[in-house]
Amino acid sequence: MRYIDESLAPGETILQRGAWPGVFWFGAWAALLLLGIVLVGVFIFIRAAIIMKTTDFAVTNRRVILKRGWLNRRTQELAVESVEGVSLDQTIIQRLFGYGRVVVTGTGDAVIGFPPMADPVAFRRAIESARADASEVRLASDDRQAIERVANDRATNDESVAEEPPRKRRLSFIGLRAR
Repeated sequence: MRYIDESLAPGETILQRGAWPGVFWFGAWAALLLLGIVLVGVFIFIRAAIIMKTTDFAVTNRRVILKRGWLNRRTQELAVESVEGVSLDQTIIQRLFGYGRVVVTGTGDAVIGFPPMADPVAFRRAIESARADASEVRLASDDRQAIERVANDRATNDESVAEEPPRKRRLSFIGLRAR
């Protein structure tokens, strides 16, 4: 089981899971095939495969999570309520191959720089939708009923109060009379 799946709180769901772009896997396999004869390609492939298999990133309805590492685990998590901005970095080549980098800034000095990922626009969209859902005010049914009861009582009281006729304004000479 992956780290993010293990660390979900009750009621927390994954909205978007990040994935490595296929170009990176192609590069690792190309290094293995082309440089494998020299043995350097084997090390390049193993390093790339370990990094890609041990890095996990996702957006849940409550958090933005980045986990790196195999033997030493490093995680960066940011509550969606404290996300201040999401930026997307894509060069023209990255746009052609469908990958890019997302950088999330939070309150204070919190910054999470995600590694290159496939479909970064969908990842950013998931963060923005989680932020929108988190900013909605959710009330318990008892609170909602109490608010509706008070609103209905006020509407009933407003209708029962007879309207006063408008007061006639007394004429005065160019503002000399106190108002």
